[in-house]
Amino acid sequence: MNSPTAVSSAPHEHTAEPGEFAATRLLAGWDATGRPADLTDHLRRHGQPPVATALGSRTSMPLVEAVESAGLTGRGGAGFPTARKLRAVAERGGRAVVVVNAMESEPASRKDQFLLAVAPHLVLDGAVLAATAVGADTVHVCLPRTRGAQYRQLSTALDERRRARLDPVRLRLHALPHAYVSSESTALVRWLNGGPARPQGSPPRAHERGVARRPTLIHNAETLAHLALIARHGPDWFRRTGTPDEPGTTLVTVSGAVTTPGVREVALGTPLASIVDHAGGPTQPLRAVLLGGFAGTWLPSEHLDTPLTRRELAPLGAAPGAGVLVALAHSACGLSETARILAYLAAHGARQCGPCHFGLPAVADDFAALAAGRTDPDLLPRLHRRTGLLPDRGACRHPDGAARLAASALSTFADDVDHHRTYGPCPAGHRSPLIPVPPAIPPETWR
Repeated sequence: MNSPTAVSSAPHEHTAEPGEFAATRLLAGWDATGRPADLTDHLRRHGQPPVATALGSRTSMPLVEAVESAGLTGRGGAGFPTARKLRAVAERGGRAVVVVNAMESEPASRKDQFLLAVAPHLVLDGAVLAATAVGADTVHVCLPRTRGAQYRQLSTALDERRRARLDPVRLRLHALPHAYVSSESTALVRWLNGGPARPQGSPPRAHERGVARRPTLIHNAETLAHLALIARHGPDWFRRTGTPDEPGTTLVTVSGAVTTPGVREVALGTPLASIVDHAGGPTQPLRAVLLGGFAGTWLPSEHLDTPLTRRELAPLGAAPGAGVLVALAHSACGLSETARILAYLAAHGARQCGPCHFGLPAVADDFAALAAGRTDPDLLPRLHRRTGLLPDRGACRHPDGAARLAASALSTFADDVDHHRTYGPCPAGHRSPLIPVPPAIPPETWR
């Protein structure tokens, strides 16, 4: 994938209607200056972070109530109500822990990396505010150890805050093994407790007993940045864009057959076609888009008028997921692209349960055979059967995402399936791949 460019919606202030690009929020500093914000820049733009029990001048609500009123949901993929997670940890009592999930193990996503590069203090403000609200004394910031430059940038940001004596809690930076499932919340807890960065399939849940057996709040980096803005400006301000049911903006990594791939900040409710247009438009006619990332869903181009909300996408079996939109041109082979992704997902399974150890590799092998035109009469029924068996059976949701991707590909590219089975692989299958997929090699270490 090309390096993301910092672009967003029009910089002028206005109240965006649903489906319209909102004025920049998370990326406002970058949009105005074109340079990453150090602590001085950040404080000049946003002011001192308010304390969680006495928020900014536009709201007198405690933080949890303000976030609940704003309707903020997690931007890491699951879309869980943020206030509900805050309240679950706060109600446990005692010393809690906050974990910033900045792993972004989704290969097609760059949004959290970009946000932390240009506005690190907005994320850290949100983490500290959340810690104050739930009674935590420590914030753990988790990054993959393969991103040395990002680690150094965040180390610098933390040093700035320490010198300024800005935070009432301790902030610690960690570099974890980089595997697809190592960004799963229970994998973070397991690693911080001295174990492997593999998902933990059994109770207790993190909010009950997580890091150091303490109640633990885990939030995605982007979610915490939104929280920091709600604390300053209030829930009414947050709801001025997006839709009534799904307010606010979100970051989307747009790639594939678009003129200017990169990270965009858009209002929830923006049609998918408008997001593609905002990335310079398609470079050639589109066949489909991959929405949500490698664990996401292929959608045919006729659905590009669908608004980017969970509610509108659900009937299509899709969701915003990790904030990824990959545009697939008509000249590409969707089956070949999917086969490469499935091979990567199979290699990066934690191998802790049957669906991950046996099911994912079997589905990946079947899909590779289909993409290559090496079919037998039982291949397609077997692929459908195996894909249907994966969901809701694993120790984590990794097999579910792979099954969703495979099933959507079989549906969206049904014409190609028939062609591959009858005539062998299509000419597009021999062209250079469109989607950058890491090698299908198991992680070297989980610790």
